[in-house]
Amino acid sequence: MANFAKPGGPRFSVDVYQNEYLPEGGREVNAIVTVTAKGGGTPAGPGASAAVVLMVDCSGSMDYPPTKMRNARDATAAAIDTLRDGTHFGIVDGTHVAREVYPGGGRLAVADPTTRAQAKQALRRLGAGGGTAIGTWLRLADRLLAGADVSIRHGILLTDGRNEHESAAELKDTLDACAGRFTCDARGVGTDWEVKEVTGIASALLGTADIVADPARLTEDFTRIMESTMGKEVADVALRVWTPVGTRIKFVKQVAPTVEELTDRRTEAGPRAGDYPTGSWGDESRDYHLCVEVPAAGLGQEMLAARVSLVAARPDKEVQNLGAQGLVRAVWTDDMAASTSLNAQVAHYTGQAELAQAIREGLDLRKAGDMDGATAKLGRAVQLAGVSGNADTAKLLAKVVDVVDAPTGTVRLKAKVAEADEMTLETRSTKTVRVKK
Repeated sequence: MANFAKPGGPRFSVDVYQNEYLPEGGREVNAIVTVTAKGGGTPAGPGASAAVVLMVDCSGSMDYPPTKMRNARDATAAAIDTLRDGTHFGIVDGTHVAREVYPGGGRLAVADPTTRAQAKQALRRLGAGGGTAIGTWLRLADRLLAGADVSIRHGILLTDGRNEHESAAELKDTLDACAGRFTCDARGVGTDWEVKEVTGIASALLGTADIVADPARLTEDFTRIMESTMGKEVADVALRVWTPVGTRIKFVKQVAPTVEELTDRRTEAGPRAGDYPTGSWGDESRDYHLCVEVPAAGLGQEMLAARVSLVAARPDKEVQNLGAQGLVRAVWTDDMAASTSLNAQVAHYTGQAELAQAIREGLDLRKAGDMDGATAKLGRAVQLAGVSGNADTAKLLAKVVDVVDAPTGTVRLKAKVAEADEMTLETRSTKTVRVKK
């Protein structure tokens, strides 16, 4: 383990968990890399280094029922109250176009008692009407955030409907343009929105996604999001993975607190090194699964399969090496017990990744009318949730299937499933539980 303290910020550390022993001819090395940031206090006062834009869906459907729009206004006001003094912030009204609600003029306000009161007054003018083009909201947020001289740039996006007034390709182009420029948490309120759209936004912009089925819970959720955002201190942290000649990285994925595929997000960082984005960090810990293919070697030989370090940088700034580093090794042995032993962390998170995939595939098959396929996949999910101790996911699965025998994965699809329950399971399918170390 190695660690590094950023002046005035958290201390980063890296721990590697693996079975380094391979049988003769073995080529695949798996490791769980735990990254932890601790001890960074919360900066305060003028010049604080965060900017936040709240994007509120104001399309016509937000008026059904009328309390939904009121709940959204109340939640946004609560989030504004949670802002730390000195934080730059703005509010965007999102329909088929994007409009600045506060402060206006293509800029952000700086949080203090006066600007908070003004912003909450401006919220009272929000009403429902129009369509939905989420890409326009994100592009406006990007322009506003880009004008702030801060290190943490974050968006909070709320929608209650499908992105009907722009194409999927247009939204993807927007997400590609915004990726790496700011992070964004996305929330779907009610049950008339598209899960894959909301989770796709959060995934592309390295934020969280969730459902708020009951609009009355929005204030609680928005407050929690803003508290988390105010705790972020280091932006644009990346896992830098170096591998020697002859090796190939098969995949890199985040596996806790959620499963997030990072393999295709690699950017080259010098000879045999690449950076995998992880977003902004506060006081927290996350786990990553690294799989490396190494050249075959003889018994008794060993090699460094990968070196994992941490860097922080925005595209327009110099890279800062955060110092924390971990090593992944490969040792070839004829000791069958050593080479076939599964590392507990690797086994746990391999199961968690399979659990998330089984849920997604099972729900897709159910929607497509393939009930036998859906039963098999969701039964496997129940089995995996039980083995891994993922009680929250097990409870969500029990609202979609009747569990006959969890250890064998024997289930029956429920004849009637509440839409909110199915959407909650799909939205939260990637949430994992930490392995007990």
